[in-house]
Amino acid sequence: MIFKKSNLFHLFIFLVGIFFVSCSDSKSVKAQNSLDFIKKEGILRVGVFSDKPPFSYINSRGEFDGFDVYIAKRIAKDLLGDSAKIEFVPVEAAARVEFLKSRKIDLLMANFTKTREREEVVDFANPYMKVSIGIVSENGKVKSISELKGKKLIVDKGTTADFYFTKNHPEIELLKYEQNTDAFLALKTRRAEALAHDNTLIFAWAKQNPPFAVGMSSIGDQDVIAPAVRKGEKEFLQWLDDEITQLAESGFMQEAYDATLKPFYGSEIKPEVVIFEK
Repeated sequence: MIFKKSNLFHLFIFLVGIFFVSCSDSKSVKAQNSLDFIKKEGILRVGVFSDKPPFSYINSRGEFDGFDVYIAKRIAKDLLGDSAKIEFVPVEAAARVEFLKSRKIDLLMANFTKTREREEVVDFANPYMKVSIGIVSENGKVKSISELKGKKLIVDKGTTADFYFTKNHPEIELLKYEQNTDAFLALKTRRAEALAHDNTLIFAWAKQNPPFAVGMSSIGDQDVIAPAVRKGEKEFLQWLDDEITQLAESGFMQEAYDATLKPFYGSEIKPEVVIFEK
């Protein structure tokens, strides 16, 4: 094939153009990784659940509410000077990491438990809550995992409960749901013997939904819940670490607990079981 000089010149210009566009895109991505970019944009996009009271949910006024939301608003205030400079993006458990990786959100606060597997794909800031897997059933009748052998157990896809029982108890049939509302509805309509989820969640749900009760409050090791950012965002991560530490030391976490969790838990659950205090 024979190329004329003019064709070669146009090809050269085309390739140079691709090179500069590629460099421009790279710089844009790099900018998006920085804390300065969020400040310049003036908005913090936070991934939260829309159906997981008392942590993050849509209240009767049609607004995001709950413990995670309360903390996220304070983070926006301290970062951008105004708690209103925040956009809440509803996520589901199984897809929440993809929302972060695809840059639909800057920060993930969807009641996200820190695990070794998740640390490989996201960076966790300092934790703000303690959590374990628990089991809720009618009248709290399920008090041991052995009682579930050959029976059905409800879990949310992509949760620590899903991972734990899939890995450690293949003898238990799991009914997996995308959303919390569907999972708890399945329990109330007796589609399974019990439901496994974060104990911090089922404590509140059982209190609001008798005769269901928590028969097993802690399975496996105690874990922690923490904000998550994309891998490599060192400046943002350091800022979040300092922020979470300051919020705990100043008593803000206790304030957030009293405002959002205590109305659900009452006096039966002590704050120190759930939150990191000063």
